[in-house]
Parts: sequence; structure tokens; C-alpha cells
Amino acid sequence: MEVNGIQIDHQTDRREINLVWLKRDIRTQDHLPLQFAERNSLPYLIVFLLEPSIISYPDTSLRHLQFQYHSILQINKKIGKYGLEIVIMHAEAIEAFSFIHSQYQIRNVFSYQESGIGLTYQRDKKLSAFFRKAGIQWHQSQRDGIVRGIRDRAGWDEAWYRTMEAPLVVNTFSKREPLPFSNPFPVPDELRLQLVQYPSGFQPAGEDFAFRYLGSFVQERGKNYTRHISKPLESRTSCGRISPYLSWGNISVKQAYQFVKNASKTSSFPGSLQNFLTRLKWRCHFIQKFEVDCTYENQCINAGYELLEHPSKPELIEAWKQGSTGFPLVDACMRCLEATGWINFRMRAMLVSFLCHHLYQDWREGSYHLARLFLDYEPGIHFPQFQMQAGVTGINTVRIYNPVKQSQDHDPKGIFIKTWLPELQDIPEQFIHEPYAMTAMERQLYGLSENSAYPPPIVDVEAAGRYARDKIWGHRKNAWVIKENKRILAIHTRRGEMDPQS
Repeated sequence: MEVNGIQIDHQTDRREINLVWLKRDIRTQDHLPLQFAERNSLPYLIVFLLEPSIISYPDTSLRHLQFQYHSILQINKKIGKYGLEIVIMHAEAIEAFSFIHSQYQIRNVFSYQESGIGLTYQRDKKLSAFFRKAGIQWHQSQRDGIVRGIRDRAGWDEAWYRTMEAPLVVNTFSKREPLPFSNPFPVPDELRLQLVQYPSGFQPAGEDFAFRYLGSFVQERGKNYTRHISKPLESRTSCGRISPYLSWGNISVKQAYQFVKNASKTSSFPGSLQNFLTRLKWRCHFIQKFEVDCTYENQCINAGYELLEHPSKPELIEAWKQGSTGFPLVDACMRCLEATGWINFRMRAMLVSFLCHHLYQDWREGSYHLARLFLDYEPGIHFPQFQMQAGVTGINTVRIYNPVKQSQDHDPKGIFIKTWLPELQDIPEQFIHEPYAMTAMERQLYGLSENSAYPPPIVDVEAAGRYARDKIWGHRKNAWVIKENKRILAIHTRRGEMDPQS
């Protein structure tokens, strides 16, 4: 039998098995697909796919793959004693599953639903047809309270809380004989060598580290969570820092929610922990937007904003990417991201605002770049947030973050700036936010000559901000924008919902 151009062997002597397909759920606990496989009488394989079409897509970077790979290595150490192993296959999904089906009779595939980009959505549609024709049942479990197929947000909040309060899945594993399986799609040697070399500047991967970070947050680090959430330096310690583990599924949102909620009952800083729980819900709220409409990736969700032209200026975009704009906090954030994969929410918003407002560039000119840099990249958060910060949704307040004011407010002594811009190490506090506000004599005195490695500002921040404000706010009166607002409010927002940045 041929399915989608692939020959499926239906010989009757193949052994029946089940499959667990891991995607953004690389953990051993609170994992329904693994529980379903364990409770079924058939033996099962666990597979993780490095699909060439996906890993070469512009939103993916080596750091994402390294995090996933090392998360898998950690799990394999745990489940190996039960005769289990996550098999990593470097192949397209249909290619991998058709081969396995030629060796074994696959009865069930257990996985989580994926609120992914258009590419994975199209892949899943093809897979669904493939499984159906091959007689394979595909069981997809709900992920993190995200509901598939809804038309509006009626009852969504209540349902989310019910999901979060439900008992966790306690996964257990039984000792079994390993299934004989020769992987015809191993990870290429060159890629494997890159995956093994995990950079020390990134948060360590795996579910064990997820709980270490969560534990230290509720015990001590979280006491200044609310106070320091917008500070580029202090937030690196006081924030939960579990976003990479949530993004790649080392920990479920329900696990994090219940862990923090239980800790808040005896905590000396319950207010900060409650604020953290609110943001867990906010996170799922944005992923739900993307689940409903994944065109957030490459189209303005408010189609009226497609009429707002942005003349492309590649030299400005490149300066933004390289952290050489002449605005210290912008550049420090970009260089920090390059080295560590993480900055706080306020600084992320500022980077998007600077690109889309002060440089007045189309948001699509930077969305993939930041996606590749974020170790915690989650498309359901990334693209809706990018559009919201760019001011092209029509329903959210347009916030234009002045990078100088943000610097003065949140890094007043310039400690974060100097950490990531060593060329400004000797600049005194009063000039660290605007080094080129110094006189020629002062620049020479502090080693910041005209030929300095640190560039002058690439735009006039005040004039650029005014221009963007006039253009974007003015466009909100466009008839198409207004019409689109009604559609967006009906589908993507909840009754009484406030601006999520408020």
C-alpha cells in the first residue's frame, strides 16, 4: 500500500507496538502520553524527531536543539534501567513513522497537541491522513490548558483553572525488554558534535534543573520578584527563570502552578508568588491566541496594519541585531541574549519597540532573529507578543519604550550595561546612558574617541519616537483596522480583559 508516495508494508507477521512521540514535552512526569503507553498492554517505542524541514526553518537555532538534546540525555539516564530509551531520528515525520511501521505494526501514537507554527500545522495534517490510511490511532493530549478548536474565550479562564487544579499525572515505568530497533536515521555526526557542546552560558537543560530553579525561586530568589521584574540585572536572579523548561516541556505549566501555589501557603513573600502564578496564566493566554490562529507568525493579526508601510533600512536592522545601535541598554540586551539566551520581559519589549518604533522597521524584520536567540522560544508567546509590542494588533495600548529612559530607570548605575559593553567600562555613571552626550573633551578623557569601538546613536531617539507614535496611533483610525478590531476582540479576548501589560 502506498500512502503519500511512501510504500507501507502490510505483512501480517510484524509485532504490534505503540509509539510515544515527544515534541515540546521532554520530561518523565505529569506526562499523559507516557502514562497511556505504560497502561497499554503493547510494548512501546519513544521517539523524538529532528525534522530537517523544521530545524532548518528560520525560527530555529542550534541553542534550541542543544537544549532539547541534553534534556533527552538526562531522561535516557533515568529510563534506561527500565529498558526504555528515547530514540532520536533525523528525518521528516512521515518518513520516520512509515519506516517504523514497516518494521512493526503501530497500533497507537501517543503525543501532546502542539500549538506550533504553520509548518508544523501542515505537517500534522499530512500525518493525520497518513495515520488514518495506515490504520494507526493518533491520540493527542491537551497541553497546559490550551484548548483546540474553540471559537471564542467564553469559559476559558474557568477551564484553565480546573486544569491547573486537577491532580498531576504520576508516571511510573515497568521493567521491560528493549524493543529491537535499528535507527536508519541517526543524527549526522557533524550535527551531533554540535549538540554535545552545550554552552556554559546557557541555563542547564532537563527536568531536574527545572525543579532546582523552581525550588530556589520559592525558597529565596522570588522575594524580590515583583520589585525587580523589570530590572535587566536583578531580574536574572529574582525571576523564576523556568521559561526554557516550560518552553521545551521539561516541566508542565500545571507542575509549576501547583508547586508555586503550595509554596505560597507558607511563604514569607506570598504576593510575589501570586504574581508569578498570574503570569503563568498570562503565558497560556497568549499560546491560546496562537493555537486559534498561527498566522500570527507572518501576518499582522489586524490585517488593517498591512497597509502601514515601513521602508526597509537593512543597515539599521543589522546594527540592531549586532548590538551596535549606540544606545547602551539596547546593545547590552542584545549582546546578553547572544551569550545567554535570556533577558527579562521588559527588555524584550524594549528591543521590539526600538526596532519597530525608533528604527521604524516592519516587525517581521526581527521576529525570527529574536526567536533564534531566545533559549525559551515558544511560538505561541513569541509572535503574538511581538505584534503586541510592535503596536499592530489594534486592540492593545501602543507602548513606545524610550531606551534612554528605560536605561535610567532600570539600570541607573549602568552595571548591566558595563557587564555586556566592556568598551564603556570606564564611562562614569552620569554619562553611561548617553555616552555621546559628552563633550569632545570628555569623550577623549574617558577613551571614547570619534574612532571608538562603540558607535554613536544611529537615530535621534526623540524625533524617531514622535514619528512612530504619529504614524501608528494615527493608523488606528483606519476603517479596516477598526473593522478588524471587532473580529479580534470576539475571538481572542476574554470578557472584561484588561490590557495584559497593565
